[in-house]
Amino acid sequence: MKEFQIIEHFFNSRSQNRRDVELGIGDDCALVQPAINKSIAISCDTLVEGVHFYPDIPPQALGYKSLAVNLSDLASMGAEPAWMTLALTLPDVDEAWLKEFSKGFFDAAQYYGVALIGGDTTRGPRSITVTINGQVPTGKALTRGGAQNGDWLYVTGTLGDSSLGLDLIRGKRTVDAEYHEYLINRHYYPSPRVLAGQSLRTLASAAIDLSDGLASDIKHLLKQSEVGAMIDVGQLPLSAALKDSVTHDEALSYALSGGEDYELLFAVPEAQKGALETALAHAGVQFTQIGQITPGDKLRLKRNGEQFNLTNIGFEHFS
Repeated sequence: MKEFQIIEHFFNSRSQNRRDVELGIGDDCALVQPAINKSIAISCDTLVEGVHFYPDIPPQALGYKSLAVNLSDLASMGAEPAWMTLALTLPDVDEAWLKEFSKGFFDAAQYYGVALIGGDTTRGPRSITVTINGQVPTGKALTRGGAQNGDWLYVTGTLGDSSLGLDLIRGKRTVDAEYHEYLINRHYYPSPRVLAGQSLRTLASAAIDLSDGLASDIKHLLKQSEVGAMIDVGQLPLSAALKDSVTHDEALSYALSGGEDYELLFAVPEAQKGALETALAHAGVQFTQIGQITPGDKLRLKRNGEQFNLTNIGFEHFS
């Protein structure tokens, strides 16, 4: 197959239909019609072979994950997914690989109602770049910059499973058979908290998604909000799979610095705490209070009232 045959066979024919797409794949630009009184939220992520994924990753998982990580960015802003573009760089045309990749990609796209409206294909080292667009009511977007002293800190889901799953894939860990598939799937198939983000628009003062690890990502929120925070590591939500597979201190390290959880970290004022359970029950996601916003600009980790020291603070490019 050549470039335009690839686009038509694996991507254009499977794109989600949306009434707000005036012109999709096939022209020099796509045309979309944003809703009235909505702001457009835009995010872009690149996944590079050897940096973000191993060559032997199942292509279906890679297709799903390449979209899911972008959806998580929209979730953290409370945005509704709408349109996306895909730039795909491949060393060669492997039709079996493309079939599985596009299946995973469109499984996620169809579930979350996102339309593929354009992109590019080219030859080179394998990489995937997705630019995603969402819509959020004007003035209602969540940002990293609104947390105030006294706000309570929460996370969705459980932390650390994805990183342990990656270590299983690398062969660096072994776990009981009952947990093996669960942990690997937590790495390959993260769950972007799209509905949770939308439910938090009127409740949370600030939010961020957790891609590089809680201890690393929270610092971005604290910097933008110009505040500090205290986290009680004893309150971090840990799955049975994580707790039963490693020591407690190792589990805390995975939860704090493991990365690629794609859960939401968010701050909520005292006055809104009572509304959280109702709001997130609609989204079908668990949430856990893990700490509080404090004066200053420092992050403090505590366990049983004592300082908790963490040496590994998460992933950072070019570090």
